[in-house]
Amino acid sequence: MRLGKKMGVVAAGAALTLTLAACGGEGAGSGGDGAPAGDGDENVKIGVAMPTETSERWIQDGNAVKEGLEEAGYEVDLQYAGDDIPTQTQQIDSMITGGADLLIIAAIDGTALSSQLDAAAAANIPVISYDRLIRDSENVDFYVTFDNYQVGVAQATALLYGLGLTDQNGEPTGEAGPFNIELFAGSLDDNNAHFFWQGAIDTLQPFFDDGSLVVPSGQTDIEQAAILRWQQETAQKRMEDLLTSTYNDGTELHGVLSPYDGLSRGIITALQGVGMGPTIEEGLPVVTGQDAEVASVKLIQDGVQHSTIFKDTRLLADQAVVAAQAFLEGEEPEANDTETYDNGVKVVPSYLLDVTTIYADNIQSELVESGYWTQEEIDAGQAG
Repeated sequence: MRLGKKMGVVAAGAALTLTLAACGGEGAGSGGDGAPAGDGDENVKIGVAMPTETSERWIQDGNAVKEGLEEAGYEVDLQYAGDDIPTQTQQIDSMITGGADLLIIAAIDGTALSSQLDAAAAANIPVISYDRLIRDSENVDFYVTFDNYQVGVAQATALLYGLGLTDQNGEPTGEAGPFNIELFAGSLDDNNAHFFWQGAIDTLQPFFDDGSLVVPSGQTDIEQAAILRWQQETAQKRMEDLLTSTYNDGTELHGVLSPYDGLSRGIITALQGVGMGPTIEEGLPVVTGQDAEVASVKLIQDGVQHSTIFKDTRLLADQAVVAAQAFLEGEEPEANDTETYDNGVKVVPSYLLDVTTIYADNIQSELVESGYWTQEEIDAGQAG
């Protein structure tokens, strides 16, 4: 690492780490009084590459990481790539040639950045993979994310609970079904999609085995269920096609496993378009989700979407800042998982965060009281 100009921030390291640990949900990197956590060297530049601004979640991530790093005294180059791989590779190339001292990257395609990571390694620039694991490169130094397998477990458990097969903790209720469901997966070029899928399928499998759950379309492989780039419109079209091909004879659909709120809203639009609902109480199938996007939180509040998985991006941003600080001090960030995330070349040291399932009855306690969304934002279905 090019440590010469970085050593000026060493003294701030402990203060930043303690501040971040103490602030919890108060926002990325802020101290209790809102003051910067340290007096970072203004010559230290960090490139932050985010995949898209079309998702509310990634806007929040980018802003939280940028704010946390700036409060620590760093110069930040935040770029969004519009879900376009060539744009993201060009942005990262520009960050490297522009003198970035560290990169934080949420990849669009986890396999498309090998040459950029080679260039970063040649320039002694540490790379933190943010939420989406960058694959097929030895030059990924650290990974900050949520426990993605457990996200899938939580989504499947929420679906089972919504159908009445289990309680909220996943304990069987004795209900036998059978219930008809359909399965959706994320984008195959996103490593997380595979973890979400595996966690969900492992949780649902016993109920497939005993006949409590059935997938009438027969589309039970991730390749059949995947939605490229997590696009809402693509999910809506696939759901419409499934309804036409499988449910036009009166077959009843009871639930849909959806791994992301944007997909969930597309799925719900398709279901309501053929007269289901408009709410779960009035016959809409149980639909899961992820990311606690405010539009979907409103749907959950209104009894339209069943659940979502809350991943507090403020805490993820905090952890990215802590890891960056460690690298810039010439140290190794603390990892709490050194076995799970094999990117095809190496097992990447990782820091995993926990997730929470959101239902209508805990929106207030988990999202409003923590300051993630205001009640006014939820009622409006959009961020303020």
